[in-house]
Formats: sequence, structure tokens, C-alpha cells
Amino acid sequence: MIELEEIVLTREEFEAIKLKDSLGLEQKKCAEKMEISQPTFHRLISSARGKIGKAIVEGKAIRIGGEI
Repeated sequence: MIELEEIVLTREEFEAIKLKDSLGLEQKKCAEKMEISQPTFHRLISSARGKIGKAIVEGKAIRIGGEI
């Protein structure tokens, strides 16, 4: 893993993935739990999914951390 290039998920992107994809909450409920608007939640989840997809397809490591 040390030699792989990294894709960095922000903590907010990670939280969005956890709430929506792991816990299966509706988008509105996810946004409420994160105390953000639904459009902001949508942008976060879309960004996170794009990064995860790129990491899988390109064989990159995923690091969780960092800020927006």
C-alpha cells in the first residue's frame, strides 16, 4: 500500500458515504445528520463516489482525512 498513489477522501465525503451507502439513509436524512443542505450533500456524495470509483479502476489507495 505504501507504494500506491493515493486518492484522498475528505472526512465529510467519508461521512456522506457512510450515511448513504453503508447505513442506507435517505439523502434528506443524511443532509440533516450532517447539518448541511441537500445540494451540498449531493455534491459531497458525488465527489466521494467519483474518487472511490477512480481508485478502484486505477488501482490507487484510498486515504481518509483532510478537509474540503
